[in-house]
Formats: sequence, structure tokens, C-alpha cells
Amino acid sequence: MIQPEEKEAIEFRLKEAEESLQDALSLFTNKRYRSAVNRAYYSMFYSALALLENKGLKNSKHVGVISYFDKEFIKTNIFPKELSKALHKAFELRQEADYSILVELEIEDVTEIMNQAQSFVKQIRNYIVEYLF
Repeated sequence: MIQPEEKEAIEFRLKEAEESLQDALSLFTNKRYRSAVNRAYYSMFYSALALLENKGLKNSKHVGVISYFDKEFIKTNIFPKELSKALHKAFELRQEADYSILVELEIEDVTEIMNQAQSFVKQIRNYIVEYLF
């Protein structure tokens, strides 16, 4: 049974995910692609943190969170491999968008990440509502 403080933490992470996704969509609409990619990735990252909260797995490093997500939810076939691929791609594109100089993002890549982020957040939220709450 999920503890009240766990539920509160999960709900907080889901709220962060939803807000980040809405920010990403707004930025994308306004052609602020670097920032849109950043917020889209974070919507996925916060969703993964929500899932890991229930398992008591915490990590402050992005690579660690992604690794836990893959181990606990992909390798166990709870979620399809496409979610892992989307999270990894979003992480890589976010790294490029945030830290590369003189690199322009391809609109096709940004559009794909936006679509994947929406799907990712929705699938994670649905799982949490159905199986954890």
C-alpha cells in the first residue's frame, strides 16, 4: 500500500511533468526549439522520477534516473522499449540543445521529441493512476 508521503511526492512529480510539458508546447508553438526540447525532456524526467519514487529509488543524476527507469520498467516489460528510446533521445537532444554552440536543431527532431514527451507523460500518468493510486 502506498504511503501518504509517497503519494504526495508522486503527485508533485507528476505536476512538475505536466507543467514542463505545457511549457514545452508553448515554447514549441513560439518556435523556441532549444527551450522546448529542454522542457519536453524534463517532463519525461519528472515522470520517471514519479515512478521511481514508489520504488524508493532516488538518484540526483539524470543518467542514474534513466538507468533505474530502464531496469525497473523497461527490462521488466511494464512499458515498451519505445519509451526508453524516447527518453534516451530526449536526453541526448536536450544535452545538445543546452550545451552545444552553433548547432541548430532539426525541426523534425524537435517535433518528434514533442510528440514522444506527450505520449511518455500520458503513459506514465495512466500507469500511476491505474496501478499505484
